[in-house]
Amino acid sequence: MHRTMFDTPILNVLLRRLALFLMWLFGWRIEGKLPDTPKFVLIAAPHTSNWDLPVMLCLAFAFRTGLFWMGKDTLFRRPFGAIMRWLGGIPIDRSKSHNVVEQSAEHFRKAESLVMVVPPEGTRQKVRYWKTGFYRIAESAGVPIALGFLDYRRKVGGFGPTVVPTGDIEADMETIQAFYANITGKHSDQFDQADVTPSGQ
Repeated sequence: MHRTMFDTPILNVLLRRLALFLMWLFGWRIEGKLPDTPKFVLIAAPHTSNWDLPVMLCLAFAFRTGLFWMGKDTLFRRPFGAIMRWLGGIPIDRSKSHNVVEQSAEHFRKAESLVMVVPPEGTRQKVRYWKTGFYRIAESAGVPIALGFLDYRRKVGGFGPTVVPTGDIEADMETIQAFYANITGKHSDQFDQADVTPSGQ
């Protein structure tokens, strides 16, 4: 994969120190441990606020791992393409016949290591159902799903258990649901038990 801010020499060290300082300053703690595998899909949930991104980035530096995220290929055109890639962006061409799931899975197949962040809600606004793209990507690529979380009530973020897709999406989603049942987003009214029911999309 291309070089990002997470593996840029010197800057990486400075950003990690800054991230740890900010977490201490605002009272955030880390919990769990990084999955013992070089490639996995990372659920970023609950996603209810713009603050989720900077907190997530601080956690990534704290855990010493780089993150990649999907974006429309139009975001990667000049003059901002290089910057978007440096920030961890992976361009996805939605106009092609092969879908986002297959394109994402292909990135996993080509990479020696890859942590791809996928917010299952697809938006920070209130949603009734989670999209299941994160599950389909992991299943197609043959990689596990790490349950990342931001609990604003406890001011704790990190990694929960890892789920290996079995093909039985309903059963696997029940496992995921059980973990997120007591996780509180910044805007808790935008995330509840109904939100972790698969939409089939």
